Amino acid sequence: MNYIIVQAGGKGTRLKHLTQNKPKALVPVDNLPMLFHLFRKYPDKRFIIIADYHREVMRRYLEVFADVKYQVVDARGTGTCAGIGQALQLIPNKEPFMLVWSDLILPEQFRLPAEYESAGMPIENYIGLSQTFPCRWKYENDRFAEETSQEYGVAGLFLFREKKCLVGIPESGELVRWMQEKQMTYRPVGLAGTREFGLLEEYEKLKKEKCRPFNRITVKDDVLTKEPMDAQGESLAARECAWYERAREKGIAILPQIYDTKPLKMEYIEGRNIYECDLTRKQKKKVLETLIVSLQKLHRSETRAADTFSVKEAYFHKTFDRIGKLQDLVPFAREKEIVVNGRSCRNVFYHKRELERAVDKLALSCEPFAFIHGDCTFSNMMLRENGEPVLIDPRGYFGYTELYGDARYDWAKMYYSIVGNYDRFNLKEFRLTIGETAEESISLSVASNHWEDMETDFFALTGADEWEIKLLHAVIWLSLTTYAWQDYDSMCGAFYNGLYYLEEVL
Repeated sequence: MNYIIVQAGGKGTRLKHLTQNKPKALVPVDNLPMLFHLFRKYPDKRFIIIADYHREVMRRYLEVFADVKYQVVDARGTGTCAGIGQALQLIPNKEPFMLVWSDLILPEQFRLPAEYESAGMPIENYIGLSQTFPCRWKYENDRFAEETSQEYGVAGLFLFREKKCLVGIPESGELVRWMQEKQMTYRPVGLAGTREFGLLEEYEKLKKEKCRPFNRITVKDDVLTKEPMDAQGESLAARECAWYERAREKGIAILPQIYDTKPLKMEYIEGRNIYECDLTRKQKKKVLETLIVSLQKLHRSETRAADTFSVKEAYFHKTFDRIGKLQDLVPFAREKEIVVNGRSCRNVFYHKRELERAVDKLALSCEPFAFIHGDCTFSNMMLRENGEPVLIDPRGYFGYTELYGDARYDWAKMYYSIVGNYDRFNLKEFRLTIGETAEESISLSVASNHWEDMETDFFALTGADEWEIKLLHAVIWLSLTTYAWQDYDSMCGAFYNGLYYLEEVL
């Protein structure tokens, strides 16, 4: 079997705000759009994606991020039959194929029946039975019935020996009902462990992911093990381990105990991330003072000559490398001005040289590179149960330089949490409403970390230049765009937020 038809039409209204700006198939699960779980499971197959609602978002997103062979069909008609007849035209005669709903996440252990794994011609058609979640239709004893069932639930996965099996499929209507009327029969295949995300309530039961999909974290006996999942993860892991080894040599405080670096094994911190803690203003100031003093000691522990090329790379070239991929993907990214939360914001694509001159000014004023953390957001800071802060997840590089970099970057990342509420944004605790035109306001509301009242204290304690930190804060939001590619709304929201904060300083 070489072909997979994915029914990705429909508005996904039961997922409410999650599908306001994008099709259901692009809603992220476990840090990956639902559709991309199929891509990862069957990377060598040819996918035919049936699109309808937000079809242009689907097309543009796949053009940038899909790494499989695919075609998109714009569905005619309505219902679960819509687009299937069109998709069948793209499959050669006598070729077996899968038809699957886009909101199914198949388990790792699921295997195709042997006759669909081999190169020969299958004899039977198969139907996937849920066994994990209730479905509105059931298939039992070779018959369809519109009765809720879990053991015999029709989950939305079918295997066909050839496209002639679906001859006469209507342009509109409910696929399973049509199959019932045609008295079609199948051999059942169990889908135990499959997850289905048709309802917002089911989606909200997901554990909120704090790590990116290139890492896997496990905890056993108070030891946290962090292992890379791909080439990007391996590169980041090597840098993180090198940072911890150097910090350990320097006797840097407020760090977790490191037991091994191949893979990284460290103390599991009994406590919470800073943004999760309900602290008084007095407690917040004490924590902030401890963190800033510790980072200042870190910065003073060793320095190197500043590298202006690394400054330019980190703040300018990397930013445009990332946002350059989304100019045709994010709504209005080709407009000269975009209204964000009532503020008319100049589009950075049309003011690239202004930003470059501002970054050049930062490069020329840069002090000697310091030993920096590189990613000190509240997501990478914890409070032990006794109230002591701990720094985790260092970045390990800056621009072209390993371990050392511009100390202002550390302060800007902290500001990113204090004022920008990045950590809540990262957990998808935001709402984004995109207007019909660039003149209509983009509405972006991010849940609060409740640290905004510490902004004045932050600048007083760090001694950082307000204009410089606010400029870097905007740049960091812009750089988040395609780094957060797994969620279309996060990508758009990061871009709009970057423009919003950039307008304050350019």
